[in-house]
Amino acid sequence: MKLNYKIIFHFLGLLLLFNGGFMLLSALVSLLYKDGVTFQLSLSGFFTLIAGLLAMVFTRHHKKEMNKREGYIVVSSGWVIMALSGTLPYVLTGSIPSFTNAFFETMSGFTTTGASILNDIEAVPKGVLFWRSLTHWIGGMGIIVLAIAILPLLGIGGMQLFAAEAPGPSADKLHPRITDTAKRLWLIYFGYTAAETLLLSVAGMSFFDAINHSLCTLSTGGFSTKNASIAHWNSEPIIQYIIILFMFLAGTNFVLSYFAFKGKVQKIINDEEFKLYFKFIMIFTIIAAVIIYFRADISASSIAHPMVWGEAESAFRHSLFQVLAIITTTGFVTADYTMWTPFLMVFFFGLMFLGGSAGSTSGGVKVVRHLVLIKNGFLEFKRTLHPSAILPVRYNKKAITGGIVFNILGFFILYMLSFIIGALVFSMFEIDFKSAIGLAASSLGNVGPALGDFGPVNNYSTLPPLAQWWASFLMLIGRLELFTVLILFTPFFWRNR
Repeated sequence: MKLNYKIIFHFLGLLLLFNGGFMLLSALVSLLYKDGVTFQLSLSGFFTLIAGLLAMVFTRHHKKEMNKREGYIVVSSGWVIMALSGTLPYVLTGSIPSFTNAFFETMSGFTTTGASILNDIEAVPKGVLFWRSLTHWIGGMGIIVLAIAILPLLGIGGMQLFAAEAPGPSADKLHPRITDTAKRLWLIYFGYTAAETLLLSVAGMSFFDAINHSLCTLSTGGFSTKNASIAHWNSEPIIQYIIILFMFLAGTNFVLSYFAFKGKVQKIINDEEFKLYFKFIMIFTIIAAVIIYFRADISASSIAHPMVWGEAESAFRHSLFQVLAIITTTGFVTADYTMWTPFLMVFFFGLMFLGGSAGSTSGGVKVVRHLVLIKNGFLEFKRTLHPSAILPVRYNKKAITGGIVFNILGFFILYMLSFIIGALVFSMFEIDFKSAIGLAASSLGNVGPALGDFGPVNNYSTLPPLAQWWASFLMLIGRLELFTVLILFTPFFWRNR
């Protein structure tokens, strides 16, 4: 069966229209704040809109059918196209003149990684900063899920795309029609963003800072409008607690948020992934807080304002903040956790492989996969003792098919192989061991801050150009959960059947 290239390019044109529209929104912000780059941002938007319009016009006579292969191509190439066009606001405004740097920043934005090459964020025009935050927000819920909401207007079914965008083991649907699922998810996403913006504004942030940090929190991205990230507000605990709350919500399956709004609280309480996610956060926070309170030398780890580290509340707050920031792959920073103790540095490195819940905006392996792997591991002991017994893995009181278990095992092996190869390639650029493994784990898990030369108080500006392209590739395959992108590199995928 031949690929329907016309529908692929038609859909890519649609994505460019979305991107162009958001660029014009950034131009409006630029106009309101009179930052001097309104024309350049408008030009970026118009160029992108024209490219998208031309792609849609030239492919308007296409077959209204999309199979799984075409779905994978659209998802993978869609993110690349969005990242390529997303460089225009940086390049045309001169905020990031280098195309390689601009592409890295944009891919980091759309994949919600939050790694940045900018040395002085506060000197960047507000319109560009808003565009930077928007790349997080768009990528957070998924560019493809956004487009699914309007696919019926084009006469196209969206199931193939939804499967490619969220290929994990969770397949909950809020409504029989996938388009209505996307709309409900976006409504919750938008509502949380508006609520956080309001709360941060009331707590003392400027409206501009509040909306930018809300866009980056709900997407679990991590870009900030301040050089010191959230450490800029270390003297205002209420701001950090608000961000903690929304990081937690962003790392939770959005389907559970829907159930909460519908009053189905029992579904949340009985959800095994949510319970383990909550337990992980509490246990890891207590471990970090106890070590910080009694042992950590924090004198050199403060990024901005001095912190009262002798108090239990302060130790708990900063531990909770950093544990959530790493587990949910948000990547915001209140302190340099690599300087707390050697144990805590390795501890936070390990958390980079955890990830939030399936169906959330976070990256990483995801809690549900760890849960299934742990359960299957324990069952192997029983199978050894009782080889004839049928012992299926159960999740939320339902037996999981062997195919899903094998898929998760395959994903985990592929994830670790990608991490090892990623670190090896980084080491080829003469990057030291600690920095190389930190870069690989952070890029693949879409975390943001890494270790060594690319830790929480540093940025990625010293990363060699070729290493930036490699990191961008790792961000992409990590965001799309490996199979969606890597399957395109297999010969059998391209064979006409």
